[in-house]
Amino acid sequence: MERIESISIETESPSTPAATGATCTPCSVPTGNLLPLLHEIRHALSSWLDDGSIHVIDLGSIPMAPDEETQLLETLGQGEIQATLSALGNSEVIETGIAGVWLITHHNEEGVLVGRFIEICHIPEILKSQTEDARFALQALDNLLATAEIEK
Repeated sequence: MERIESISIETESPSTPAATGATCTPCSVPTGNLLPLLHEIRHALSSWLDDGSIHVIDLGSIPMAPDEETQLLETLGQGEIQATLSALGNSEVIETGIAGVWLITHHNEEGVLVGRFIEICHIPEILKSQTEDARFALQALDNLLATAEIEK
């Protein structure tokens, strides 16, 4: 086995920003992640149709140049459903032009983007009523009906 000191290391492109000491914004050059991401969405959609498995992709965890994210959103398109939720900031849920593929974007109370996800499912979890909330709502409705005068 070779010792680490004997392994030669070569730099292929000394003109890259990192090699020249220049600074660059993260992912300012194309990353090549757009096509693999679209393939992941395609396979997740196929799996969901086959066995009902839900798949969530955290777009913040995938390096993409701004142009690539724009291209992704344009490729997915926009469907017929949009919902906005207001809880600790605004969240927007958009059905893409591909049925079963949803884009979920979360902002904090100051409007700063804090997360963007693609969810492959019937309906995103964030839009579903929580069981505990429904229990409270049922009790509130029972109380209302117990005290309401109902016209016959």
